[in-house]
Amino acid sequence: MKSRIFRESFPLQGAFRIARGARTEAQVLRVEWHQEGVCGQGECLPYVRYGESFESVIAQIESASSPSALPPGAARNALDCAQWDWRAKSAGKRVWELLDRPAPTPAVTAYTLSLDTPEAMARSARTHAQRPVLKVKLGADDDLACLRAVRSGAPRSTLIIDANEAWDIAQYRAMVPALVELGVALIEQPLPADDDAMLLHEARPIALCADESCHTSDDLERLQGCYDYVNIKLDKTGGLSEALALHTQAQAQGFGLMIGCMMASSLSMAPATLLCEGAQYVDLDGPLWMAQDRSPALHYDNQYCVHPPHAELWG
Repeated sequence: MKSRIFRESFPLQGAFRIARGARTEAQVLRVEWHQEGVCGQGECLPYVRYGESFESVIAQIESASSPSALPPGAARNALDCAQWDWRAKSAGKRVWELLDRPAPTPAVTAYTLSLDTPEAMARSARTHAQRPVLKVKLGADDDLACLRAVRSGAPRSTLIIDANEAWDIAQYRAMVPALVELGVALIEQPLPADDDAMLLHEARPIALCADESCHTSDDLERLQGCYDYVNIKLDKTGGLSEALALHTQAQAQGFGLMIGCMMASSLSMAPATLLCEGAQYVDLDGPLWMAQDRSPALHYDNQYCVHPPHAELWG
């Protein structure tokens, strides 16, 4: 058994901005798992918000004999997904067959509008106004102006907004009436994760989704009453294995589901397509931001759906 680690970079079509900063490329780690002449692969994105760096994640992968030896996070994700890919290739089956699950079907994915000036966000909204679901990054001083600009550019799209922990409770309360007026369907992570308790007794005319606050199924109990949805991302759960458990337990506890991603290539998105069944929102648009993706890549059709991966890519 041997793992090999590759640091890779994919240029984006433009600058992608959220409340915490901007990037023009997606830097990822690709992990190969070699055993018995078969190679499986997985991908992760080390995330500074969660105390990760490329160096720390590489060290974790190099020190681990199996994903179970690692905590939730990017390192475990890459290893776990690489081993699922290896199992599928070794067995000559698809991962969903190994899991005794139905084959995944195409799912409509949201498209994310980067945080920018109201004028720039209006232009972007007009460009993507035909998409059924738009996710709008917020977290600036002129958030309401940005959102109104987006709504004017995309009057028929379902809007999800994501503040990436940038608001405080006073801003949230001040924004909600206008968000209702603009027809926002979901608010993702408005407050810092440490402030979740402030949402416990707040009226929620618009459903709230936990992102930075929800990593694994262990988080669900403390999120009860604060959030209506959870955003499942493989780089938070530490791979497909825990993501499947979180998917099942979140539904059982009454949470709605969003299936999300980091800014990464099709290899990162591929395992997440197994989670789309039963999810109210799918947000697997990372490759749509790529100037150049992997080959083979995930297929996105003209109905704005992401398709499950070919076996050559993963699983």
